[in-house]
Amino acid sequence: MLKSSPQCQKAIAVFILLFIGLPVIIAAQNNPDVDDWDDFRTDLYARGDQTFIISLGITVPIAFLNNGSARDMKFSSPVGGGGSLSYNYFLNSNMFFGAELNCAFLTSVNGDTLFILPLGGRIGYQFLVWKLEVPVFASIGMAWHRFLGLGYFGLYTKGGVSAYYRPTTNWSFGLSSNIYWLPEWTNDKSKNMDGFVMDFTLSARYHF
Repeated sequence: MLKSSPQCQKAIAVFILLFIGLPVIIAAQNNPDVDDWDDFRTDLYARGDQTFIISLGITVPIAFLNNGSARDMKFSSPVGGGGSLSYNYFLNSNMFFGAELNCAFLTSVNGDTLFILPLGGRIGYQFLVWKLEVPVFASIGMAWHRFLGLGYFGLYTKGGVSAYYRPTTNWSFGLSSNIYWLPEWTNDKSKNMDGFVMDFTLSARYHF
């Protein structure tokens, strides 16, 4: 039976606090790369532009279905956290594709912890709204789950949206939200499960 230790929980809290302070520290520097965004244009990106994204936040359960019937997994609230590393390659000023590595945990009222580790590919389209960059994307890949001493490796899909503000040429910061579908299908159809979880994260993008 897996449980998150107090030390682990404290480490996660410290990382989130540091991450929240990162945009303030970088924006406060006298950076010569800071641009005048009065000429913000729809052709801000070109083919070959790339971004690397780091995200940290919370994970919330939506529903767990056993052959269409809701199951109460007794996850507590707030339930846990997670993060991700993502890479995007732009095909033109709006369309991109890439890859991602996610991790998340959900803690039950009994102290049991569900660990999720998805790895997959992604594709998306980025809108420009005033001075915000708003990418909408979908991902598909494979995920490893572990709960109550049992492991599972199978498909996952994810859809998400973000909103970033870009104070410098190299960095942008924003908020992201994603919905995961995590099916657990076995040879015994009576035990099949479909999990749906959502995350809310703070994200930092490095542009190169």
